[in-house]
Amino acid sequence: MKTMGFLAIALTLGTATMAGAQTWPSKPVTMVLGYPAGSGIDIVARYLADSLRERTGQPFIVDNKPGSFANIGAQAVARAAPDGYTMFFTTTSTHAANIHLYKSIGYDPVKDFTPITTIATLGFVVLVNPSKVPVSSISELTSFVLARPGKVSYGSASATGRIAAELYQSMTSANMTFIPYKGGQQALLDLLGGDIQVLYLDATAAIPHMKAGKVRALAVTNANRISAAPEVPTMAQAGLAGYELESWFAVFFPAKTPRDITQKLAELCNASMTSEKGRAFLTNLGADPYTGSPENLTRLVEKDLAKWGKIIKSAGIEPE
Repeated sequence: MKTMGFLAIALTLGTATMAGAQTWPSKPVTMVLGYPAGSGIDIVARYLADSLRERTGQPFIVDNKPGSFANIGAQAVARAAPDGYTMFFTTTSTHAANIHLYKSIGYDPVKDFTPITTIATLGFVVLVNPSKVPVSSISELTSFVLARPGKVSYGSASATGRIAAELYQSMTSANMTFIPYKGGQQALLDLLGGDIQVLYLDATAAIPHMKAGKVRALAVTNANRISAAPEVPTMAQAGLAGYELESWFAVFFPAKTPRDITQKLAELCNASMTSEKGRAFLTNLGADPYTGSPENLTRLVEKDLAKWGKIIKSAGIEPE
């Protein structure tokens, strides 16, 4: 009797799990984002949200919770119910870099999340305001900074952008002062206003301003030039041999979210971003589709936690 009872329970749970995947989503899904509206990642998140709405018939609502290099958004998702109705659209910062930059981030990037899939890869663009910083190349920027030790300020709205700048400094002996931002738009305004002299900004946010001629791009941190701005050299091509730094966008659920729902969302995200429309959208922003799975993203986070830890240590950045 007890054996039959356990069997009945198991069958009931199995049926419920299958039903969960088949009926999900049956109501709006909240997509938490640790960056402000209008930022580069926000543009991609809203594109994905619209695509998922079209594919499922349910709203995917972007909820911006900026601050602390997206730690605030990560904390909110880590504490949310694991029912498939709260997801996290984020970057390498929250799941590979921040734990090495802060003494406490308020969440565990591995234990507190269920990986869904990667979305895109992208690098950073090194920007200057040519009317304030009259340089046209990385070598000229290095000479400019070396002649003004500690007096040149650079900004970034992400942990990975900061690390890109610190890696540059460690390879050139340049000494710049770091100014953190919650979002790239305010950083761009300060670059144009002369409050900062250099900006490390993800390509998705930088490309529109580069095309408008408001800022000058000196280099990209990617291994290869980006198709949206093929005239801009890589850092390695600009004279820093061995320099390569790319980031990724990915989505996560809170820990313990049912596997079948996680797998379903991964397939929906991959279909959205690898469609002809999705590829064109990312290419125009200077990013590339990065399909994945819960298993692949799990391994990526594990690998990048170690990788970014080494980069941060080699750059001499101490946890704050």
